[in-house]
Amino acid sequence: MIISNQNKQKTKKADWEIDFYSRPIREEDGKKRWELLITSSNSIKEKETFKWEKICPASCVNSIWLKEALEEAIKAANEQGWEDPSVLRCWRTSMKTMIKRAADQIGLDLISSRRTYSLLEWLIEREKSYYPKQPGYTAFPLAPPSLPIKNQPIPLPEAVRGDSWSLASLSINELRESDQWPIEFSGLIPIKKSINENVSIPGIRLFSKTRSLALSAWLSGLEPSKLIIEDNQIILETGQSDRWLVTEIKNEAKNTIKSNFQTTKEEADGLQFISVQETADKLSFDGFWMLKDLGDIQ
Repeated sequence: MIISNQNKQKTKKADWEIDFYSRPIREEDGKKRWELLITSSNSIKEKETFKWEKICPASCVNSIWLKEALEEAIKAANEQGWEDPSVLRCWRTSMKTMIKRAADQIGLDLISSRRTYSLLEWLIEREKSYYPKQPGYTAFPLAPPSLPIKNQPIPLPEAVRGDSWSLASLSINELRESDQWPIEFSGLIPIKKSINENVSIPGIRLFSKTRSLALSAWLSGLEPSKLIIEDNQIILETGQSDRWLVTEIKNEAKNTIKSNFQTTKEEADGLQFISVQETADKLSFDGFWMLKDLGDIQ
């Protein structure tokens, strides 16, 4: 039974994460399968997730089909008690133009971002357990994927670089309580119950006595996604392809730091964090973001 929009109050609200791309499956006509996947962005408090999928005929891969599919997804979400999304996040560079064209026609903002953790985890799950069971599945890509181009990291602008920084770690239990902390700008995400409580989550604390709030606002607009260690540099990846040099580390500390980040990638769902405060002893945050390193997905 379909519940009408008038009879069911829309009480759930979330941004959407979207992927419109080909999959490792050949249809009966020999053409590759195209698929639209949509999932809501999970917050640390939201217990439900909206998921929606639709196969697109290879001959209809265009913004017209996508616009109509988005409208269909919004209707389905409304019937499940979700409000219309105000923002779509897209992580795949090659599809940005088409998705933006479709989103613009129905008044949705598109953000280029790799903070699409719900979507990426869903894709990883489907690639492992769903697609291999489908008729026409091919274990190899239908076309060789282009190698991701990694931009050279750019030093953080001096105005938002902060006075100092420090590596830090938090326990899982501390992170679970982060929605109770006083934070001006935040990006908090769910933490899986299966994560080992003894694993410490690594992160970076940035301090600025006079520019802490401005630095936080700037970082929030960048869509921070993950921290990585390359050579002796700590790099913050943001947006769709931006990379920022946070700091350089001493050679003698590099292996230990890199090992800590790798451990949480393997044992703690890739969790990381970055925080911004005026001073180390202040009990509130001007900015705090949970990050995830889920690897590179084609």
